[in-house]
Amino acid sequence: MKRQYSTSQRLHESLGRLIASKQPGDRLESEPVLAQHLGVSRATLREAMRTFETQGLIHRRQGDGTFVSRPSQVIESGLEVLESIDTLAKRIGLPVAVGSRKITSREGAADELAALQLPPGSKVQQIARVILAEGQPAAYLIDILPDKTLSGEELDENFEGSVLDLLLKRHDIALDVSKCEINAVNASAEIARAMNIQRGDVLLRFEAYLYDRANRVVDYSFSYFIPGHFRFHVVRRVGKLEPVEINLP
Repeated sequence: MKRQYSTSQRLHESLGRLIASKQPGDRLESEPVLAQHLGVSRATLREAMRTFETQGLIHRRQGDGTFVSRPSQVIESGLEVLESIDTLAKRIGLPVAVGSRKITSREGAADELAALQLPPGSKVQQIARVILAEGQPAAYLIDILPDKTLSGEELDENFEGSVLDLLLKRHDIALDVSKCEINAVNASAEIARAMNIQRGDVLLRFEAYLYDRANRVVDYSFSYFIPGHFRFHVVRRVGKLEPVEINLP
């Protein structure tokens, strides 16, 4: 039986073939030209392109156009053990680096102080930075810690981007567990500017609380990942149903 294709399916296949024919770094035609070539409206094209952005196959630079990404290597990790991006990347030989970064000391917002179990009016240390994989923005990390947890020497020009790795080296902090909530979110204007993507683009967000052995929150963090550069998985055991005794009248 002949397969029926919807307009959306045809568009995705045509756009997929076009992207596959390009090399990483190649610039796609402008939206008006591409929409006319594919015979769809710009709104329909933009919606389809979001799917390929989520997969990490293309990325848009504000005011510059849309480019083919296709990362040559994907960072893959289970979520059972907490490891830094730097550690995961070194395991597969993927070069990563710190892009733009901003380190500030400021008064903590109410939700941040509650997360860190700090009294009102306390100051916090915020470390925000872009992580580059193969020269392209792959993640945006924000760590919020009690003020002066990390020294200027620890965050100097040799800082490789991982607050976790710095904390693991400390003898005065005994890390224990991390509690993490995972969601798909739209990039805010601030994050879009930092990562050179469009506002509203879909990112994978980890909101995490890092505890020490005294059950204190050492680090409250937000990690935003471009999905095409990362693949996360969870290994789960199969649960067995307990027998239920039923008493019939």
